[in-house]
Amino acid sequence: MRILIVEDDPVLSEGLSVGLGLSGFTADSVATLEDARAALAATRFAGVVLDVMLSDGSGLELLAEIRRGGSDLPVLLLTARDQVRDRIEGLDAGADDHLGKPFDLHELAARLRAILRRAEGRAASVLRWNGLELDPSRLRGEYNGAPLAFSRREFAVLHALMERPGQILSKPALEERLYGWQEEIESNTVEVHVHHLRAKLGREFIETVRGLGYRVAAEG
Repeated sequence: MRILIVEDDPVLSEGLSVGLGLSGFTADSVATLEDARAALAATRFAGVVLDVMLSDGSGLELLAEIRRGGSDLPVLLLTARDQVRDRIEGLDAGADDHLGKPFDLHELAARLRAILRRAEGRAASVLRWNGLELDPSRLRGEYNGAPLAFSRREFAVLHALMERPGQILSKPALEERLYGWQEEIESNTVEVHVHHLRAKLGREFIETVRGLGYRVAAEG
């Protein structure tokens, strides 16, 4: 899941990027409202972690713009102002959640997973399909009762496919889930990860739709 971090403290921004990466997210970061607007216009993100107090204005301005545009993009606000009235203001402005500084990275990751689940219209934390149970909080799964471990990017590919079973995802769409702006994309990366996943789940679990992309097979 690709996340945009809007935070002007470089140390905190780097910590968020690394911490969310370890929790299975692909994180890109910007420090200003102007750069955030450009990033949102150019890239499709699953959600935004948005600091309220930025050097060039209030994160609430950006939140209001997102909602005025009709977007239901999940937004989690971060702020050093954690009074009740501040939380109410952010939530009433359209935020999906609110977390005061300082905070625990594990809690932030859990809150992100929760608002992303709600955006997908599901309450269960575990994805289930064709005998596979996928747990985003642990980056692990079980297939027909047997535990399975995945690399972070293997998990990201599988998670993307299982979010919408039967829907074809193109190679560029999967690459967008796997890589941030600063990461170099190798030409056969998706194919390699799909090959490794098929070795663990069987060739039939992920179908190749020639010329279009990949999808998880229909339940059988």
